[in-house]
Amino acid sequence: MDKVILPKSAFNEIQDIGVIWVLNEATKLGFYNGNPDWANLGQGEPEVGEMKGAPERIKEFTIEPGDDRYGPLNGMCALRTAIADNYNRLYRKDKVSKYTADNISIAMGGRLALTRIFSIIAPVRLGFKVPEYPGYEDMLNYQLERIIPVRIHTKKENNYSIPAVEFVKAIKEYKLDAFLFSNPCNPTGHVIREEELNAYVKIAKEQNCALIVDEVYSHFIYENGIPAPSPVSSAAYIEDVNSDPVLIVDGLTKSFRYPGWRLAWILGPGHIIENLGKAASGIDGGPSSPIQRAAIQLFEPKRMDMETQALREVFSRKQKTMLNSLRKDGMICSEDTKSTFYIWADVSKLPPPLNNSNGFFKEALKYKVITVPGHLFDIHPGEVRGETIFNQYIRFSFGPAEENLNMGLERIRELIKSHG
Repeated sequence: MDKVILPKSAFNEIQDIGVIWVLNEATKLGFYNGNPDWANLGQGEPEVGEMKGAPERIKEFTIEPGDDRYGPLNGMCALRTAIADNYNRLYRKDKVSKYTADNISIAMGGRLALTRIFSIIAPVRLGFKVPEYPGYEDMLNYQLERIIPVRIHTKKENNYSIPAVEFVKAIKEYKLDAFLFSNPCNPTGHVIREEELNAYVKIAKEQNCALIVDEVYSHFIYENGIPAPSPVSSAAYIEDVNSDPVLIVDGLTKSFRYPGWRLAWILGPGHIIENLGKAASGIDGGPSSPIQRAAIQLFEPKRMDMETQALREVFSRKQKTMLNSLRKDGMICSEDTKSTFYIWADVSKLPPPLNNSNGFFKEALKYKVITVPGHLFDIHPGEVRGETIFNQYIRFSFGPAEENLNMGLERIRELIKSHG
């Protein structure tokens, strides 16, 4: 048979990012979202639907006649104002400088919000630490002609974070113009808060280093297995909202438990927000008006406080359940896991092949349990992946509802016993 020579393609092949690759591997074995036979302990979304103590979920919304037209590129003023008022209420009561609608840009999802930000960044050296959210790698790979990604290693004793005293050194050593990080951190669950977060903001201003802070897990905060009294945001430490070089990204996906709505926002100085709107013209054309209009009610103070309190009560209980179970099974989990709905677990003490992240992942699939191998969080924008120190880690999610979570934990226990 003659060899078939395919024509040269005008398009690149794109690799799946971490969690998408994981789900595709599970799908080959029969998994689909909502399949009751599977425990998705790798999922990056919280449980949705009704929750004890939380307000009733929104089940319908009205489309106004004007919603059929193109809307403002940075989003409708009413929603932008509601978000600004919410941040002022939660974090800036005693600050002279307040957020307004001019400090908010609305986008259809956190990835799009970050893509807008990356699209307006001048040629810079942008730092990030590892482990970190895999999606950053793909987004930055599209910007390599302008952005030089600078990978910064972290230490296990710091729960793979960068203490403030080391942060200022890193800016100087690597000559950083900007720094991107998730806080609270996906995957480790570490949260930079209070005086340390205040130091980050001050250092960024003093060193003229822009901070891009992904705060999508800002309401998932716990204190030794019980709900923390309030969420965490760098918005509390910004002095002047129109001059401090800090951009905050958040959305409905995690803390509001509406991932399917694909609605996020960026807070920042007014002149940067204006430029983000201009960028939106060429990137996405602006957010959906009906979804924005429906979202306004979520920021009513009483409603929001009920949701976030219920969320922390339920998820702190699930966190305690998962931590106790994984530790009993022989995994090493940091004592500094105080946020998100993830556990960053060291599996190196388990019997082979479970003591390696890929080995654990593949064996767990046989028990219809999905996890995420730790090496996927060792991101390398613009580089070929090499050796990683995170092959001994698994990211477990306690995002699923408690019944499904318990089923998954029981199956993991059976898996480990089968290799004992």
